[in-house]
Amino acid sequence: MTVDSGSGGAGGEFLVIEGGNPLRGEVVVSGSKNAALPEMAAALLASGPLRLSNVPEIEDVGTMCSILESLGVRTVRDSDRVEIDPSGLVGGTPDLAAAGRMRASLLLLGPLLAATGVANLPRPGGDDIGARRIEQHVVGLRQMGAEVDDSGSGIRARTDHLHGAHILLDMPTVTGTENLMMAAVLADGITIISNAAREPHVVDLALCLNSMGARITGAGTDRVVVEGVAALHQAEHRVRSDYIEAGTYALAAAATSGDLLIQDAFPDDLAQLLHKLRQAGCRVEEGAGWIRVARQGRLTAVDMTTWPHPGFATDLQSQYVSLMTQAEGDATVWEALYENRFRPVEQLRRLGARIEVEGRIAVVHGGHPLGGAELEVTDIRSGAALVIAGLCAEGTTTCRNVRHLDRGYQNLVGKLALAGARLSRRRDPEPAGA
Repeated sequence: MTVDSGSGGAGGEFLVIEGGNPLRGEVVVSGSKNAALPEMAAALLASGPLRLSNVPEIEDVGTMCSILESLGVRTVRDSDRVEIDPSGLVGGTPDLAAAGRMRASLLLLGPLLAATGVANLPRPGGDDIGARRIEQHVVGLRQMGAEVDDSGSGIRARTDHLHGAHILLDMPTVTGTENLMMAAVLADGITIISNAAREPHVVDLALCLNSMGARITGAGTDRVVVEGVAALHQAEHRVRSDYIEAGTYALAAAATSGDLLIQDAFPDDLAQLLHKLRQAGCRVEEGAGWIRVARQGRLTAVDMTTWPHPGFATDLQSQYVSLMTQAEGDATVWEALYENRFRPVEQLRRLGARIEVEGRIAVVHGGHPLGGAELEVTDIRSGAALVIAGLCAEGTTTCRNVRHLDRGYQNLVGKLALAGARLSRRRDPEPAGA
């Protein structure tokens, strides 16, 4: 079966998977989407260009480039490198249609306020995985001296000047921590963010900002301190590798009875996942910049709950549910962060999975064989879960709406194919006379 490893994403494309092949060999993890997008937004704060390398070649990066260009910012994208020159920045209102398609456009709120004094943005869009709570962004920016109107149609903010504040988050929100961090780097005085998010991409954003001249300490802990500076300068930064992509491949290897070496992966970023895989009966080895996951024999069902980092990542929950369909026994999965993260369950049932859902709890009755079916991808991570399940199912599985995968994974199909998976991207024929 031929493999198209391009990242197209047109509505007429679909993915065909022939199940039953274990993943073997190695894969190399690309740069982190969740680090690259806030770092692209952070470029608005500098007096000169920000040059990013190891940027994933995915659709969301292109969308962010378009949003920045609508603000007068020059972007140059070449393979895994993106250069962003903010010298032409005009106003604080990006193209609202483009910004409304991607949740990460909310990351422009802090940088636009700091750079221009004005930010007008739509309500966050993107994957339908549950409500996007932004009140913590709003409260924190108001503490720093901004006027913010959060209406149902959008967010309007303005300030004559931002100042330091002690902001206590009621929960460790990633986007909130990043927005407040970016707003604070040019504010007068010192800003302290308590109960801050600790995800690896938050740490990477702080490293990027510091390379531009910011003074940020404590990133990776629950207390981030930002000492405001007068200006940021041009810089270069390498985007950290994507631990969610690495975790997806680890789960795929375990689910297919494979043996996979995952390069450019940091074990500390995935400590909870690797712990669960060992409990389930997998052999897990790790080193500086690599993880190896192998499975021989049966899997044991293991309960799991998602939690902010360093807990089990919600972005790996759907893939974990797919893994548990292959385990002996019942696994209870709690989703603590988003109410709609169990949307792929209906699709997994089409394959023959036995899963019960009540509210934010799913019980996976594992050990029952899966059979091929036609599936619909609804978001990035559920798409990855359906691919994993399709690799385990007997027969042929078809996944439609694969553009969602293109938003979050660089060349997922090509990487899996090199590891022995049998899958291909295809396109519906054009209508006659088109």
